[in-house]
Amino acid sequence: MNTILLITVLIAGFYMAWNIGANDVSNAMGTSVGSGALTLTKAVIIAGVLEFCGAFFLGGNVSKTIQGGLVDTSLFAHCPHILLYGMLSALISTALWLQLSSYFGWPVSTTHAIVGSLLGFGLFHGGTEAVFWGEVGMIASSWVISPVLSGLISFFIFTLLQKKVLYTLNPIQATKKVIPYLCALLFFVFTLTFLLAGVGRFSLHISEGYVFLIAGSVAIVTYFLARIGFKWTKMPASSSAHFSAKDAQRLHSFNKTQKHLQRIFLTSKHEEKEQIHTILKQITGWKKELEEKVNHFQTHSDYQIVEKRFVILQIFSASYIAFAHGANDVANAIGPVAASLNIIKTGTVQIAPHISSSLLALGGAGIVIGLATWGWRVMETIGKKITVLTPTRGFSAEFGAAITILIASKLGLPISTTHCIVGSVLGVGLARGLSSLNLKTLKDIFLSWIITIPASAILCVIIFYLIRALFSSM
Repeated sequence: MNTILLITVLIAGFYMAWNIGANDVSNAMGTSVGSGALTLTKAVIIAGVLEFCGAFFLGGNVSKTIQGGLVDTSLFAHCPHILLYGMLSALISTALWLQLSSYFGWPVSTTHAIVGSLLGFGLFHGGTEAVFWGEVGMIASSWVISPVLSGLISFFIFTLLQKKVLYTLNPIQATKKVIPYLCALLFFVFTLTFLLAGVGRFSLHISEGYVFLIAGSVAIVTYFLARIGFKWTKMPASSSAHFSAKDAQRLHSFNKTQKHLQRIFLTSKHEEKEQIHTILKQITGWKKELEEKVNHFQTHSDYQIVEKRFVILQIFSASYIAFAHGANDVANAIGPVAASLNIIKTGTVQIAPHISSSLLALGGAGIVIGLATWGWRVMETIGKKITVLTPTRGFSAEFGAAITILIASKLGLPISTTHCIVGSVLGVGLARGLSSLNLKTLKDIFLSWIITIPASAILCVIIFYLIRALFSSM
Protein backbone atom coordinates (compact mmCIF):
# COMPACT_ATOMS: atom_id res chain seq x y z
CA MET A 1 0.00 0.00 0.00
CA ASN A 2 2.93 2.35 0.70
CA THR A 3 3.99 2.13 -2.96
CA ILE A 4 0.47 3.08 -4.11
CA LEU A 5 0.43 5.99 -1.65
CA LEU A 6 3.88 7.12 -2.81
CA ILE A 7 2.83 7.16 -6.48
CA THR A 8 -0.47 8.91 -5.63
CA VAL A 9 1.31 11.65 -3.65
CA LEU A 10 3.82 12.27 -6.46
CA ILE A 11 1.06 12.43 -9.09
CA ALA A 12 -0.96 14.81 -6.87
CA GLY A 13 2.15 16.99 -6.39
CA PHE A 14 2.75 17.12 -10.13
CA TYR A 15 -0.94 17.93 -10.75
CA MET A 16 -0.74 20.75 -8.18
CA ALA A 17 2.45 22.13 -9.80
CA TRP A 18 0.75 21.93 -13.22
CA ASN A 19 -2.10 24.08 -11.92
CA ILE A 20 0.29 26.54 -10.27
CA GLY A 21 1.84 26.97 -13.73
CA ALA A 22 -1.55 27.34 -15.40
CA ASN A 23 -2.82 29.94 -12.93
CA ASP A 24 -0.23 31.57 -10.67
CA VAL A 25 2.73 31.74 -13.04
CA SER A 26 0.44 33.15 -15.71
CA ASN A 27 -0.20 36.07 -13.36
CA ALA A 28 3.52 36.81 -13.29
CA MET A 29 3.94 36.76 -17.07
CA GLY A 30 0.45 37.88 -18.18
CA THR A 31 1.29 41.60 -18.34
CA SER A 32 4.33 40.95 -20.56
CA VAL A 33 2.43 38.69 -22.97
CA GLY A 34 -0.61 41.03 -22.93
CA SER A 35 1.50 44.08 -23.83
CA GLY A 36 3.38 42.20 -26.57
CA ALA A 37 6.75 42.44 -24.79
CA LEU A 38 7.05 38.63 -24.78
CA THR A 39 5.63 35.83 -26.88
CA LEU A 40 4.02 32.90 -25.07
CA THR A 41 7.01 30.65 -25.89
CA LYS A 42 9.56 33.12 -24.49
CA ALA A 43 7.38 33.67 -21.41
CA VAL A 44 7.28 29.91 -20.77
CA ILE A 45 11.08 29.59 -21.06
CA ILE A 46 11.85 32.63 -18.85
CA ALA A 47 9.20 31.76 -16.25
CA GLY A 48 10.24 28.09 -16.17
CA VAL A 49 13.90 28.86 -15.47
CA LEU A 50 13.29 31.66 -12.95
CA GLU A 51 10.42 29.95 -11.10
CA PHE A 52 12.64 26.92 -10.58
CA CYS A 53 15.56 29.09 -9.39
CA GLY A 54 13.30 30.99 -6.99
CA ALA A 55 11.92 27.77 -5.53
CA PHE A 56 15.31 26.08 -5.31
CA PHE A 57 17.21 28.96 -3.68
CA LEU A 58 14.56 30.78 -1.65
CA GLY A 59 11.61 28.40 -1.30
CA GLY A 60 12.62 26.48 1.83
CA ASN A 61 10.87 28.69 4.38
CA VAL A 62 7.53 28.51 2.60
CA SER A 63 7.78 24.70 2.44
CA LYS A 64 8.24 24.53 6.22
CA THR A 65 5.26 26.83 6.81
CA ILE A 66 2.99 24.72 4.60
CA GLN A 67 4.21 21.46 6.16
CA GLY A 68 3.69 22.43 9.79
CA GLY A 69 3.10 26.14 10.25
CA LEU A 70 -0.68 26.16 9.76
CA VAL A 71 -1.95 22.96 11.38
CA ASP A 72 -0.58 21.54 14.65
CA THR A 73 0.98 18.31 13.36
CA SER A 74 1.74 17.08 16.90
CA LEU A 75 -1.98 16.30 17.33
CA PHE A 76 -1.58 13.60 14.68
CA ALA A 77 1.45 11.87 16.27
CA HIS A 78 -0.66 8.82 17.23
CA CYS A 79 -2.23 8.55 13.74
CA PRO A 80 0.28 9.81 11.13
CA HIS A 81 -1.69 8.21 8.29
CA ILE A 82 -4.56 10.68 8.96
CA LEU A 83 -2.16 13.62 8.47
CA LEU A 84 -0.89 11.92 5.30
CA TYR A 85 -4.46 11.66 3.94
CA GLY A 86 -5.02 15.29 4.95
CA MET A 87 -1.94 16.53 3.08
CA LEU A 88 -2.88 14.48 0.02
CA SER A 89 -6.45 15.84 0.16
CA ALA A 90 -5.10 19.40 0.45
CA LEU A 91 -2.96 18.92 -2.66
CA ILE A 92 -5.81 17.50 -4.75
CA SER A 93 -8.46 20.00 -3.57
CA THR A 94 -6.17 22.99 -4.14
CA ALA A 95 -5.24 21.73 -7.60
CA LEU A 96 -8.91 21.20 -8.51
CA TRP A 97 -9.84 24.73 -7.36
CA LEU A 98 -6.93 26.20 -9.32
CA GLN A 99 -7.96 24.25 -12.42
CA LEU A 100 -11.54 25.48 -12.14
CA SER A 101 -10.27 29.07 -11.67
CA SER A 102 -7.95 28.73 -14.68
CA TYR A 103 -10.85 27.48 -16.82
CA PHE A 104 -12.78 30.68 -16.08
CA GLY A 105 -9.63 32.80 -16.32
CA TRP A 106 -9.71 33.84 -12.64
CA PRO A 107 -6.29 34.78 -11.23
CA VAL A 108 -6.46 33.35 -7.68
CA SER A 109 -3.79 32.91 -5.01
CA THR A 110 -2.27 29.45 -4.65
CA THR A 111 -1.22 30.35 -1.11
CA HIS A 112 -4.81 31.13 -0.12
CA ALA A 113 -6.08 27.98 -1.82
CA ILE A 114 -3.63 25.65 -0.01
CA VAL A 115 -4.22 27.52 3.28
CA GLY A 116 -7.98 27.04 2.80
CA SER A 117 -7.52 23.31 2.15
CA LEU A 118 -5.28 22.76 5.19
CA LEU A 119 -7.62 24.90 7.28
CA GLY A 120 -10.59 22.75 6.25
CA PHE A 121 -8.75 19.53 7.10
CA GLY A 122 -7.41 20.90 10.42
CA LEU A 123 -10.82 22.15 11.59
CA PHE A 124 -12.61 19.00 10.46
CA HIS A 125 -10.29 16.52 12.15
CA GLY A 126 -8.64 18.42 15.01
CA GLY A 127 -11.07 21.25 15.81
CA THR A 128 -10.15 24.89 16.37
CA GLU A 129 -7.15 23.92 18.54
CA ALA A 130 -5.46 22.19 15.59
CA VAL A 131 -5.10 25.46 13.65
CA PHE A 132 -2.43 28.11 14.23
CA TRP A 133 -4.79 31.06 13.86
CA GLY A 134 -2.07 33.69 14.14
CA GLU A 135 -0.30 32.35 11.04
CA VAL A 136 -3.59 32.01 9.17
CA GLY A 137 -4.55 35.59 10.10
CA MET A 138 -1.21 36.93 8.86
CA ILE A 139 -1.63 35.18 5.52
CA ALA A 140 -5.28 36.27 5.18
CA SER A 141 -4.31 39.91 5.79
CA SER A 142 -2.46 39.86 2.48
CA TRP A 143 -5.89 40.03 0.80
CA VAL A 144 -5.84 43.73 1.59
CA ILE A 145 -2.11 44.50 1.90
CA SER A 146 -0.96 43.07 -1.45
CA PRO A 147 -3.38 44.63 -3.97
CA VAL A 148 -3.74 48.00 -2.23
CA LEU A 149 -0.01 48.63 -1.73
CA SER A 150 1.01 47.44 -5.22
CA GLY A 151 -1.90 49.34 -6.80
CA LEU A 152 -0.86 52.61 -5.15
CA ILE A 153 2.80 52.19 -6.14
CA SER A 154 1.95 51.27 -9.75
CA PHE A 155 -0.48 54.20 -9.99
CA PHE A 156 2.32 56.55 -8.88
CA ILE A 157 4.91 55.03 -11.28
CA PHE A 158 2.65 55.22 -14.35
CA THR A 159 1.42 58.74 -13.48
CA LEU A 160 5.08 59.80 -13.26
CA LEU A 161 5.81 58.18 -16.65
CA GLN A 162 2.86 60.02 -18.17
CA LYS A 163 4.17 63.38 -16.92
CA LYS A 164 7.87 62.83 -17.59
CA VAL A 165 7.69 60.84 -20.85
CA LEU A 166 4.34 60.24 -22.55
CA TYR A 167 2.94 63.78 -22.27
CA THR A 168 6.14 65.68 -23.09
CA LEU A 169 6.75 67.56 -26.34
CA ASN A 170 9.58 65.15 -27.26
CA PRO A 171 8.78 61.69 -25.79
CA ILE A 172 11.82 60.03 -27.46
CA GLN A 173 14.28 62.46 -25.88
CA ALA A 174 12.48 62.12 -22.53
CA THR A 175 12.76 58.31 -22.75
CA LYS A 176 16.49 58.59 -23.37
CA LYS A 177 16.87 60.58 -20.13
CA VAL A 178 14.51 58.53 -17.94
CA ILE A 179 15.37 54.90 -18.79
CA PRO A 180 18.91 54.85 -17.25
CA TYR A 181 17.41 56.01 -13.94
CA LEU A 182 14.66 53.38 -14.16
CA CYS A 183 17.24 50.67 -14.94
CA ALA A 184 19.27 51.71 -11.88
CA LEU A 185 16.19 51.70 -9.64
CA LEU A 186 15.08 48.33 -11.03
CA PHE A 187 18.41 46.62 -10.28
CA PHE A 188 18.65 48.35 -6.89
CA VAL A 189 15.32 46.75 -5.89
CA PHE A 190 16.28 43.34 -7.34
CA THR A 191 19.65 43.28 -5.57
CA LEU A 192 18.14 44.40 -2.25
CA THR A 193 15.47 41.68 -2.39
CA PHE A 194 17.97 38.97 -3.24
CA LEU A 195 20.49 39.94 -0.54
CA LEU A 196 17.96 40.68 2.21
CA ALA A 197 16.23 37.34 1.66
CA GLY A 198 19.52 35.45 1.62
CA VAL A 199 19.89 32.49 -0.70
CA GLY A 200 17.69 29.97 1.06
CA ARG A 201 19.77 27.15 2.48
CA PHE A 202 22.94 29.15 1.66
CA SER A 203 21.82 32.24 3.64
CA LEU A 204 24.12 35.24 3.35
CA HIS A 205 25.43 36.74 6.59
CA ILE A 206 25.88 40.35 5.49
CA SER A 207 25.01 43.42 7.56
CA GLU A 208 22.28 45.70 6.22
CA GLY A 209 24.79 48.49 5.66
CA TYR A 210 26.79 46.30 3.26
CA VAL A 211 23.57 45.11 1.59
CA PHE A 212 22.57 48.71 0.74
CA LEU A 213 26.15 49.49 -0.32
CA ILE A 214 26.22 46.52 -2.73
CA ALA A 215 22.73 47.34 -4.08
CA GLY A 216 23.71 51.00 -4.53
CA SER A 217 26.90 50.01 -6.38
CA VAL A 218 24.92 47.72 -8.69
CA ALA A 219 22.48 50.57 -9.36
CA ILE A 220 25.26 53.04 -10.23
CA VAL A 221 26.97 50.57 -12.58
CA THR A 222 23.60 49.79 -14.22
CA TYR A 223 22.88 53.52 -14.70
CA PHE A 224 26.16 54.14 -16.57
CA LEU A 225 25.80 50.95 -18.64
CA ALA A 226 22.29 52.04 -19.68
CA ARG A 227 23.57 55.50 -20.65
CA ILE A 228 26.40 53.99 -22.69
CA GLY A 229 23.90 51.61 -24.31
CA PHE A 230 21.75 54.55 -25.40
CA LYS A 231 24.78 56.34 -26.87
CA TRP A 232 25.55 53.29 -29.00
CA THR A 233 21.91 52.78 -29.95
CA LYS A 234 20.67 55.10 -32.65
CA MET A 235 17.56 56.86 -31.42
CA PRO A 236 15.41 58.17 -34.28
CA ALA A 237 14.59 61.84 -34.35
CA SER A 238 11.15 62.90 -33.20
CA SER A 239 8.65 62.55 -35.99
CA SER A 240 5.71 63.89 -34.02
CA ALA A 241 3.90 67.10 -34.73
CA HIS A 242 4.00 69.38 -31.70
CA PHE A 243 0.25 69.80 -31.66
CA SER A 244 -0.11 66.03 -31.07
CA ALA A 245 2.07 66.10 -27.95
CA LYS A 246 0.17 69.18 -26.78
CA ASP A 247 -3.04 67.21 -27.27
CA ALA A 248 -1.64 64.57 -24.94
CA GLN A 249 -0.90 67.25 -22.34
CA ARG A 250 -4.39 68.70 -22.78
CA LEU A 251 -5.84 65.22 -22.24
CA HIS A 252 -3.97 64.98 -18.94
CA SER A 253 -5.42 68.37 -17.92
CA PHE A 254 -8.92 67.24 -18.95
CA ASN A 255 -8.55 64.16 -16.72
CA LYS A 256 -7.67 66.38 -13.76
CA THR A 257 -10.52 68.82 -14.50
CA GLN A 258 -13.01 65.97 -14.81
CA LYS A 259 -11.99 64.54 -11.41
CA HIS A 260 -12.29 67.96 -9.71
CA LEU A 261 -15.69 68.63 -11.28
CA GLN A 262 -16.94 65.19 -10.20
CA ARG A 263 -16.00 65.99 -6.60
CA ILE A 264 -17.76 69.39 -6.77
CA PHE A 265 -20.82 67.77 -8.42
CA LEU A 266 -21.22 65.36 -5.48
CA THR A 267 -21.37 68.21 -2.95
CA SER A 268 -23.50 70.63 -5.04
CA LYS A 269 -27.28 71.17 -4.91
CA HIS A 270 -30.14 72.28 -7.17
CA GLU A 271 -29.26 74.71 -10.01
CA GLU A 272 -25.54 74.64 -9.30
CA LYS A 273 -25.58 70.85 -9.59
CA GLU A 274 -27.36 70.99 -12.98
CA GLN A 275 -24.91 73.56 -14.35
CA ILE A 276 -21.90 71.54 -13.22
CA HIS A 277 -23.47 68.44 -14.73
CA THR A 278 -23.75 70.25 -18.10
CA ILE A 279 -20.09 71.38 -17.93
CA LEU A 280 -19.03 67.89 -16.89
CA LYS A 281 -20.83 66.41 -19.91
CA GLN A 282 -19.08 68.87 -22.22
CA ILE A 283 -15.66 68.17 -20.69
CA THR A 284 -16.25 64.39 -20.97
CA GLY A 285 -17.18 64.80 -24.66
CA TRP A 286 -14.04 66.81 -25.44
CA LYS A 287 -11.97 64.33 -23.49
CA LYS A 288 -13.32 61.39 -25.54
CA GLU A 289 -12.52 63.18 -28.81
CA LEU A 290 -8.99 63.91 -27.60
CA GLU A 291 -8.55 60.31 -26.39
CA GLU A 292 -9.29 59.00 -29.88
CA LYS A 293 -6.87 61.50 -31.39
CA VAL A 294 -4.08 60.76 -28.89
CA ASN A 295 -4.59 56.97 -29.10
CA HIS A 296 -4.28 57.15 -32.89
CA PHE A 297 -1.18 59.29 -32.50
CA GLN A 298 0.32 56.89 -29.96
CA THR A 299 -0.15 54.01 -32.38
CA HIS A 300 1.49 55.68 -35.37
CA SER A 301 4.30 57.89 -34.11
CA ASP A 302 6.88 58.51 -31.41
CA TYR A 303 4.92 56.56 -28.84
CA GLN A 304 5.56 53.36 -30.75
CA ILE A 305 9.32 53.98 -30.46
CA VAL A 306 8.98 54.83 -26.75
CA GLU A 307 7.00 51.65 -26.04
CA LYS A 308 9.68 49.55 -27.77
CA ARG A 309 12.32 51.04 -25.45
CA PHE A 310 10.30 49.94 -22.44
CA VAL A 311 10.07 46.31 -23.60
CA ILE A 312 13.45 45.37 -22.08
CA LEU A 313 12.49 46.98 -18.76
CA GLN A 314 9.25 45.04 -18.72
CA ILE A 315 11.05 41.76 -19.41
CA PHE A 316 13.46 42.43 -16.50
CA SER A 317 10.59 43.25 -14.13
CA ALA A 318 8.59 40.18 -15.28
CA SER A 319 11.67 38.03 -14.64
CA TYR A 320 11.92 39.35 -11.12
CA ILE A 321 8.22 38.65 -10.45
CA ALA A 322 8.67 35.07 -11.74
CA PHE A 323 11.69 34.57 -9.46
CA ALA A 324 9.87 36.04 -6.44
CA HIS A 325 6.80 33.93 -7.20
CA GLY A 326 8.95 30.80 -7.27
CA ALA A 327 10.39 31.67 -3.87
CA ASN A 328 6.98 32.33 -2.33
CA ASP A 329 4.48 30.00 -4.02
CA VAL A 330 6.06 27.02 -5.78
CA ALA A 331 6.71 25.37 -2.42
CA ASN A 332 2.92 25.23 -1.95
CA ALA A 333 3.06 22.10 -4.10
CA ILE A 334 6.34 20.76 -2.73
CA GLY A 335 5.61 21.27 1.01
CA PRO A 336 2.67 18.84 1.34
CA VAL A 337 4.45 16.30 -0.92
CA ALA A 338 7.59 16.43 1.28
CA ALA A 339 5.52 16.03 4.46
CA SER A 340 3.56 13.11 2.97
CA LEU A 341 6.66 11.31 1.70
CA ASN A 342 8.28 11.72 5.10
CA ILE A 343 5.31 10.05 6.80
CA ILE A 344 5.37 7.16 4.28
CA LYS A 345 9.11 6.72 4.79
CA THR A 346 9.36 7.02 8.61
CA GLY A 347 5.82 6.26 9.79
CA THR A 348 6.04 9.33 12.07
CA VAL A 349 4.88 12.93 11.96
CA GLN A 350 7.77 15.37 11.45
CA ILE A 351 8.58 18.31 9.20
CA ALA A 352 10.99 17.35 6.42
CA PRO A 353 14.16 19.33 7.17
CA HIS A 354 15.37 19.14 3.59
CA ILE A 355 13.47 19.34 0.33
CA SER A 356 15.17 17.07 -2.19
CA SER A 357 16.31 18.31 -5.58
CA SER A 358 14.21 15.63 -7.28
CA LEU A 359 11.02 17.09 -5.74
CA LEU A 360 12.02 20.58 -6.88
CA ALA A 361 12.56 19.18 -10.39
CA LEU A 362 9.11 17.55 -10.29
CA GLY A 363 7.53 20.84 -9.28
CA GLY A 364 9.49 22.79 -11.89
CA ALA A 365 8.47 20.42 -14.70
CA GLY A 366 4.81 20.59 -13.67
CA ILE A 367 4.86 24.39 -13.60
CA VAL A 368 6.37 24.75 -17.07
CA ILE A 369 3.93 22.26 -18.60
CA GLY A 370 0.97 23.93 -16.87
CA LEU A 371 2.00 27.37 -18.09
CA ALA A 372 2.56 26.12 -21.64
CA THR A 373 -0.71 24.16 -21.92
CA TRP A 374 -3.29 26.21 -20.03
CA GLY A 375 -1.60 29.43 -18.99
CA TRP A 376 -3.08 31.46 -21.84
CA ARG A 377 -6.49 31.63 -20.12
CA VAL A 378 -5.29 33.57 -17.06
CA MET A 379 -2.72 35.49 -19.13
CA GLU A 380 -5.59 36.82 -21.23
CA THR A 381 -7.41 38.06 -18.11
CA ILE A 382 -4.34 39.76 -16.61
CA GLY A 383 -2.94 41.07 -19.90
CA LYS A 384 -6.08 42.11 -21.78
CA LYS A 385 -9.34 41.90 -19.84
CA ILE A 386 -8.70 44.27 -16.89
CA THR A 387 -7.28 47.17 -18.92
CA VAL A 388 -5.38 47.59 -22.20
CA LEU A 389 -1.65 47.16 -21.53
CA THR A 390 1.41 48.49 -23.36
CA PRO A 391 5.07 48.02 -22.33
CA THR A 392 5.04 51.29 -20.31
CA ARG A 393 1.87 50.25 -18.49
CA GLY A 394 3.05 46.66 -18.08
CA PHE A 395 6.40 47.81 -16.69
CA SER A 396 4.64 50.13 -14.21
CA ALA A 397 2.44 47.26 -13.04
CA GLU A 398 5.26 44.74 -12.66
CA PHE A 399 7.68 47.17 -11.06
CA GLY A 400 4.97 48.27 -8.61
CA ALA A 401 4.45 44.63 -7.65
CA ALA A 402 8.25 44.14 -7.34
CA ILE A 403 8.59 47.08 -4.92
CA THR A 404 5.62 45.76 -2.91
CA ILE A 405 7.31 42.36 -2.59
CA LEU A 406 10.51 44.04 -1.37
CA ILE A 407 8.72 46.26 1.19
CA ALA A 408 6.56 43.39 2.45
CA SER A 409 9.56 41.05 2.76
CA LYS A 410 11.53 43.65 4.70
CA LEU A 411 8.65 44.45 7.07
CA GLY A 412 7.72 40.79 7.46
CA LEU A 413 4.25 41.36 5.96
CA PRO A 414 2.47 38.45 4.27
CA ILE A 415 1.93 38.93 0.53
CA SER A 416 0.27 37.24 -2.41
CA THR A 417 2.14 37.58 -5.70
CA THR A 418 -1.15 37.09 -7.56
CA HIS A 419 -2.88 39.87 -5.65
CA CYS A 420 0.15 42.14 -6.13
CA ILE A 421 -0.04 41.80 -9.92
CA VAL A 422 -3.82 42.27 -10.11
CA GLY A 423 -3.61 45.29 -7.78
CA SER A 424 -0.81 46.76 -9.91
CA VAL A 425 -2.73 46.36 -13.18
CA LEU A 426 -5.74 47.95 -11.48
CA GLY A 427 -3.55 50.86 -10.30
CA VAL A 428 -2.22 51.45 -13.82
CA GLY A 429 -5.77 51.36 -15.18
CA LEU A 430 -6.95 53.91 -12.61
CA ALA A 431 -4.10 56.23 -13.64
CA ARG A 432 -5.82 56.41 -17.05
CA GLY A 433 -9.30 56.91 -15.56
CA LEU A 434 -12.03 54.59 -14.29
CA SER A 435 -13.46 54.20 -17.80
CA SER A 436 -10.31 52.31 -18.89
CA LEU A 437 -11.10 49.43 -16.49
CA ASN A 438 -13.28 46.42 -17.19
CA LEU A 439 -15.39 46.47 -14.02
CA LYS A 440 -17.13 43.16 -14.81
CA THR A 441 -13.79 41.33 -14.96
CA LEU A 442 -12.69 42.99 -11.71
CA LYS A 443 -15.92 41.92 -10.00
CA ASP A 444 -15.35 38.29 -11.08
CA ILE A 445 -11.73 38.39 -9.84
CA PHE A 446 -12.62 39.82 -6.41
CA LEU A 447 -15.44 37.32 -6.02
CA SER A 448 -13.06 34.43 -6.82
CA TRP A 449 -10.64 35.75 -4.15
CA ILE A 450 -13.38 35.81 -1.50
CA ILE A 451 -14.59 32.25 -2.15
CA THR A 452 -11.11 30.66 -2.57
CA ILE A 453 -10.57 29.71 1.10
CA PRO A 454 -14.08 28.32 1.83
CA ALA A 455 -14.24 26.53 -1.54
CA SER A 456 -10.83 24.88 -1.02
CA ALA A 457 -11.73 23.94 2.59
CA ILE A 458 -15.01 22.24 1.61
CA LEU A 459 -13.36 20.42 -1.31
CA CYS A 460 -10.56 19.20 0.98
CA VAL A 461 -12.98 17.72 3.53
CA ILE A 462 -14.94 15.89 0.80
CA ILE A 463 -11.75 14.50 -0.79
CA PHE A 464 -10.39 13.52 2.65
CA TYR A 465 -13.49 11.37 3.24
CA LEU A 466 -13.04 9.68 -0.14
CA ILE A 467 -9.27 9.04 0.30
CA ARG A 468 -9.68 7.69 3.82
CA ALA A 469 -12.49 5.36 2.71
CA LEU A 470 -10.47 4.21 -0.31
CA PHE A 471 -7.20 3.42 1.51
CA SER A 472 -8.91 2.03 4.63
CA SER A 473 -10.57 -0.61 2.47
CA MET A 474 -7.20 -1.79 1.05
